[in-house]
Amino acid sequence: MTQIHFPRPLVNQILQQAQRAGDSEVCGLVSARDGQPTRCYPVANTATRPEHRFLMDPQQQIEALRQMRERGETLFAIYHSHPDAPALPSATDLREAAYPDALYIIVSLATEGTLEMRGFRLQDGAIEDVDLIVG
Repeated sequence: MTQIHFPRPLVNQILQQAQRAGDSEVCGLVSARDGQPTRCYPVANTATRPEHRFLMDPQQQIEALRQMRERGETLFAIYHSHPDAPALPSATDLREAAYPDALYIIVSLATEGTLEMRGFRLQDGAIEDVDLIVG
């Protein structure tokens, strides 16, 4: 299993965003510099049923990618939350995974008293677990 070091400030930012959204899925992008995750770019969820899926606001997504380029960063990860489901890719997540080189991060709020955050590589319908080392 691949291991990826993920800075605690970024983890905290993603978890706080998921907690604040309650029953709606949150989503966004994480950039990297020199292969290391550096910045979180929250993007509005414009899905018609945000409690069950996410659809990134196209303008905000384009703007986040533009800011990354200007800062010399690259796309590292795409994250979203599952308010009432495990931190596992859904069939929709697999079908819509359009960035095979990106890490996919899923946060589950469906755990008792704690949040679960897991990382995956999603390529050609296959799921590979990635061990997130927070620190």
